[in-house]
Amino acid sequence: MGFLYSQFLVTPKYPTESFAGQIIIVTGSNVGLGREAARHFSLLAVRHIASGEKAKQSIEESTGRTGVSFAERASKLPRIDVLLENAGIATRIFSLAENHERTITVNVISTFMLGLLLLPKLKATAKEIPTAKPHWTIVSSGVHAWTNLPEWKSSNTFEALDDEKNARMEVRYPTSKLLEVLVVREIAPRLADSGVILNMLNPGLCHSELAREEGWGLWFMKLVLARTTEVGSRTLVAAATVGDESHGAYMTDGKVNNAALGAFVTSEDGEKAQKKVWTELKGILEKIQPGTTSSF
Repeated sequence: MGFLYSQFLVTPKYPTESFAGQIIIVTGSNVGLGREAARHFSLLAVRHIASGEKAKQSIEESTGRTGVSFAERASKLPRIDVLLENAGIATRIFSLAENHERTITVNVISTFMLGLLLLPKLKATAKEIPTAKPHWTIVSSGVHAWTNLPEWKSSNTFEALDDEKNARMEVRYPTSKLLEVLVVREIAPRLADSGVILNMLNPGLCHSELAREEGWGLWFMKLVLARTTEVGSRTLVAAATVGDESHGAYMTDGKVNNAALGAFVTSEDGEKAQKKVWTELKGILEKIQPGTTSSF
């Protein structure tokens, strides 16, 4: 009922905050929510033109695995005010990418790889520019509550998710979103005094390109229930502007609301799972790029 209430009766406010002089990075900004969010940022004078063009060039030229090449270029920018990680996929087709199931690679491993590689620049921005309040914002989803991540009880969660024979692809996207939530909750306390706000958000069900591989069922559901892409994108901009109260928190309908987290997340098992998942993810990231997690 909460989902239906949000979809039909709640309209996130239209963004009015100014981003003049700031540099914003939005991943997945070629289509859907990311593009509409980038449009809002641009209309609100997001970036200094020269710096913005440099960031745009970096994005266009980047071809490195899991964002390493792009992060290296972006780290040379004079400042980063917002890293809005919106890129993601939803598919029921099992395939590997960079040695892991594709959904997990894109939605989880690449997301935290890029964020951690750019964390030093976000921290530096907070330290060197007194008026800056850098945000690292991850677009999650309310569907994180659709699974209790039974794979966490395996000897290695990510290896279990890479097992095609036992893969539960019908809940793979919710699983990836739950992993995002768990990792954010685990690492946010380590950034409490950094000046960087790390938060996550649920945009609700929106018209976008995300679920183009999910079939007719979701298409019909979106036809009936979905928010417009522009309305959904307002929640992304809201998370990039909210204050310290959002650090480590979950946002929905453009507002901080940890009560909307799935029951597993705040359970005893959920707390155990978040520590285990972070330890395993840290090992994966360090193997890809040694030193990635040293910015804590």
